[in-house]
Amino acid sequence: MHPLPTTSLIIATYNWPAALELSLLSVIKQAILPDEVVIADDGSKDETRQLIEYFKNKMPVPVKHIWQPDEGFRLGMIRNKAMAAASGDYLIQVDGDLVLHPLFIKDHRRAARPGHFIGGSRVLLSEALSGEVLQKKQLRFRLFQKGFRNRANALHIPAIARMAEFFKKEKGLFNLRGCNMSFWKKDILAVNGYNEMISGWGREDTEIVIRLYNKGLKRVYFKLQGIEYHLYHKEFERNSLPQNDAVVQLAVEKKLSWCENGINRYL
Repeated sequence: MHPLPTTSLIIATYNWPAALELSLLSVIKQAILPDEVVIADDGSKDETRQLIEYFKNKMPVPVKHIWQPDEGFRLGMIRNKAMAAASGDYLIQVDGDLVLHPLFIKDHRRAARPGHFIGGSRVLLSEALSGEVLQKKQLRFRLFQKGFRNRANALHIPAIARMAEFFKKEKGLFNLRGCNMSFWKKDILAVNGYNEMISGWGREDTEIVIRLYNKGLKRVYFKLQGIEYHLYHKEFERNSLPQNDAVVQLAVEKKLSWCENGINRYL
């Protein structure tokens, strides 16, 4: 049995304080709290800052607010800055439009192991259900609740998940979501974090995972645990995908494990 690591929960956000409030409330309700919360803020306005100041007094663990000016979608950059500021040995990464299952942190901590990282999934909520959740500040969900778009991801059966880990080895990229990941901080530093050559929506999570694989890390099978509920929003513009795909392809072809424009700029 490996000792449980100190953990930093990193929450990425941009100008949606109502959703961030729900996310932070769900953190307070965790069966096991992270050792700190680091909010990676990609240029939100003052309403978000005021909300975070409120939660600094409400949250039972320290809250850090890492902010950068709004100069377009720069998720990799703000995550790098937040991870550089994090004090935990183990980094759990989510987005600020997610409500976390009460055992979310516990599940990630239990599954953490040397030489591995975690890529989990999410439950997609319909537009109607998301509106209701935001209005009522709902933090608990029922498995057969109307408005789940992928209900299987809401199943929480950790005992079966632990058994499945012995037989199922996760290698792919297709089902990976940057909004539900965790890694040892030393492993993130070893690949230099997110590649800031990627800007605009998409592929920053795919590219960093390719480099983690190339570094020799393995991915934990993480179904039936680590559940989070994703609030509906309109999709981001995808104009930057061709140039971001080219960065991903370079990492594949050259078997890269290191990026030049990464987290070392903030250490």
